[in-house]
Amino acid sequence: VQLQASGGGLVQVEGSLRLSCAASGRTVSSIGMGWFRQAPGKEREFVAGISGDTTSYTASVKGRFTISRDSAKNTVYLQMNSLKPEDTAVYYCAARRTYLGTWTYWGKGTQVTVSS
Repeated sequence: VQLQASGGGLVQVEGSLRLSCAASGRTVSSIGMGWFRQAPGKEREFVAGISGDTTSYTASVKGRFTISRDSAKNTVYLQMNSLKPEDTAVYYCAARRTYLGTWTYWGKGTQVTVSS
């Protein structure tokens, strides 16, 4: 599985961005897909995931971020609204071999910077 993330950029506080993760090698609807992020000096953390019809989010983004997928485009999205400076990080797309299990495949990150 190869993953290509895009859509990062510089945005002001309370702004929005949509990240995209284009996958090849497997269909995104048949495996677990997720977004992680890593801020400077911090460990990489889980942000959101989608497996089948189930979505999950870390507490700090619930109600602001939405993960979705487009099977026709084999792409997973992360819609980020009401962005805060603490959302600034490099965002990574990841995939599992199945719906559950370890995150096996990783894409290159895309930088999101939220300015106050």
